[in-house]
Amino acid sequence: VEFLYCDLASMKSIRQFVQQFRAKNCPLHVLVNNAGVMLVPERKTEDGFEEHFGLNYLGHFLLTNLLLDTLKQSGTHSHNARIITVSSATHYVGKLHLNDLQSRCSYSPHGAYAQSKLALVLFTYRLQHLLTANGSHVTANVVDPGVVNTELYKHVFWVVKVVKWMTAWLCFKTPEEGASTSIYAAVSPEMEGAGGCYLYNEERTKSADIAYDEELQRRLWAESCKMVGISDEASRLP
Repeated sequence: VEFLYCDLASMKSIRQFVQQFRAKNCPLHVLVNNAGVMLVPERKTEDGFEEHFGLNYLGHFLLTNLLLDTLKQSGTHSHNARIITVSSATHYVGKLHLNDLQSRCSYSPHGAYAQSKLALVLFTYRLQHLLTANGSHVTANVVDPGVVNTELYKHVFWVVKVVKWMTAWLCFKTPEEGASTSIYAAVSPEMEGAGGCYLYNEERTKSADIAYDEELQRRLWAESCKMVGISDEASRLP
């Protein structure tokens, strides 16, 4: 096992990481986008993005796009390269504010977190559409890990922390259990060639209705390209 440092809250760090990875001339068969923060107080990344949107979504958007060529070169007809992005059931209540993706008008930790998780689902569906249109041997799926007992809850209200401490053993998944669906998406033969799926408990299920809005997917993709400074070649595709 070898580790390379990458700060998903920093566009500079992401670009440096990709350069270091490419220099190794290694294939890339599986990319799991799993970094995240939840319910943090209003603050910005070093690039000036609202932290939930910048780290949870834009960091993964840029990382995935910069690694796409390597993923495409690594996938084959019989063994597709796989992109797995971890969202959350919170996306079901999320709203995407295209005119205020940075939550400048009215900041809510819950709203910002839910928006970032909805954005990840929209991104995955659009990405799979583009991969299919290009005939690439790469699939993209999105995962809901469930409620997992991790440090992600450190910013919740103290009463919730107490309840979590008292009930985690009964109601929360362990980190190992929480990772199971991501692992399933990454290695299961059943998922070979299958893309554009929303997975929960290792089963395909339906995401929020708004996530299937193809026009919203396109608009978010185009705006994301502008925000991270990459060309929107996808705009020429249907």
